[in-house]
Amino acid sequence: MSGRARIVAAIVAKDLRALTRDRFYLIITVLGLVAYVAIFWVLPSTVDETIEIGVHQTGLDRFIDQLGDGQGLTVTSFGSADALRAAVERGDEVTVGVSFPPEFLDRVRAGEPTTVTVYLGGEVPDAVRAVVAGSVRELAFLAAGELPPVTLPAERVVVLGEDRVGNQISVRERARPLFAFFVLVVETMALAALVASEIQARTASAVLVTPAKVSDLLVAKGILGTLLAFGESLVLMAAIAGLSSYPGTVLLLLALGAILVTGFGLLAGSSGADFVGIVFWTMAFMIPLAVPAIGVLFPGSATGWVKALPSWGLVDGLLRVSAYGEGIGSLGTQLVALAVWCVVAFVAGWIVLKRRVVRL
Repeated sequence: MSGRARIVAAIVAKDLRALTRDRFYLIITVLGLVAYVAIFWVLPSTVDETIEIGVHQTGLDRFIDQLGDGQGLTVTSFGSADALRAAVERGDEVTVGVSFPPEFLDRVRAGEPTTVTVYLGGEVPDAVRAVVAGSVRELAFLAAGELPPVTLPAERVVVLGEDRVGNQISVRERARPLFAFFVLVVETMALAALVASEIQARTASAVLVTPAKVSDLLVAKGILGTLLAFGESLVLMAAIAGLSSYPGTVLLLLALGAILVTGFGLLAGSSGADFVGIVFWTMAFMIPLAVPAIGVLFPGSATGWVKALPSWGLVDGLLRVSAYGEGIGSLGTQLVALAVWCVVAFVAGWIVLKRRVVRL
């Protein structure tokens, strides 16, 4: 090992000892890992793309069968309106119930008004309510032997983004990149606190009295932050089954993510003078970066400004690999964007930290 490498290793060892003595960050790191793993395995692991409808009716069997045929609806029959209502209230069998009066078929065919009762669970979204209402109206026209009083124009369906119909992923799978990002944020705060404390206590100046150079100090801080962030995120991903597909690609994404947050950690630590300042600057950097991580919880395509954020490549890449089983060949845009931001953040962190150290 060369002389410069030994100096860098000594600074890294010193900083690591300092971090292990900081009980606050040590505790929140351990508690964070345990909490994220526990929450991950509690989250729902399945996705149901069908609408479960309960029906109470008389003499409408033929029409009910057509209602649930190929429309994303599953229909369950109930012997009474009370049984249907109780099932919707429990929410264990169906979330929507439709009760047709016994005279429904006769009244519809005679052109007389009638009332159909629809039972809805409290968590049923408005879109599902509209679908059920439209299905009931269609069934009424079907029972009367008439066409709906509108002529639907020819339509061309254009799916914006990737068509995930039939390939939806669960909330658990979507939460994996979010938890990985949160772990990286905690390590960013730990690095920022270390840098700020050394600047405030002028420890950095004391180190430079030794044969160590400013470049040695910068390299040591970068190595320490990257190793800590990478190690913690790797432990988390292993505990939440994030390495089951293409582990090499996941490791590459985690390494780039660790470099990215280390750069922002150096910036935050160089800018904050105390604990409040560290938290402020860390949150100022990390809240915008959290937007893509939170956005993956909701299905849909990311907008242009979200894709421009530094963390988008990390979050989207982890989601594609760990949830959809995509390889490195499909991550060209994500990897390039993430690598560019890593260079920008790391260089900016080094420049700001160097200026602070030189001025001490």
